[in-house]
Amino acid sequence: MTPANDFPEHTSPHKNRRSLLLLLAVFILPIVLAKLALDNQWLSLGVTNQGKLVTEPLTLSELGLDQTALDKKWLIIYRLPNDCPELCLHSIETVHNSYVALGKDMPRVSAVLLKEDIFSAQQNAQLAKSQWQILPLSPQLNSSIPEAQVLIADPLGNIILTHQLPAQDELQATFGKAIVADMKKLLKYSKVG
Repeated sequence: MTPANDFPEHTSPHKNRRSLLLLLAVFILPIVLAKLALDNQWLSLGVTNQGKLVTEPLTLSELGLDQTALDKKWLIIYRLPNDCPELCLHSIETVHNSYVALGKDMPRVSAVLLKEDIFSAQQNAQLAKSQWQILPLSPQLNSSIPEAQVLIADPLGNIILTHQLPAQDELQATFGKAIVADMKKLLKYSKVG
């Protein structure tokens, strides 16, 4: 009695070719789909910050700000415009509310207002009662950052993000939420400050 052969003696070349094509498709198809997704921007590219990332190195000392007076904390710096109409006053309130919205993380952050002498005595007194650290505009800051905006600085004194002020009063809430979102992410992952 001869032992039974469990394996077929002959496999068809057509079946081998189909298996090889299936194996290649399993490895090549994901690469082709990923390439198409990137080229056609089918997916967001992982940008999670709301503000604009500062690409060129910029520090507080280059802006003429004394880092020792700022307690080595995260900073929300509002560089005010040279004149402050109603929209500007609303932006001051929005940025301050964003700072307060940080809640338990507030001690890790300072809110800094950079201004020239553009407010009335009553407005200056009201600002003095708030939680703003008020500093004058330095000549270096005036030349480096000529327009009004909000800057985010890390505890080491590096400016890392900027937020452009909204052009319309209706966009103030979105502007404030963007600052809070960026600060919460930075504070969550930061080991300093």
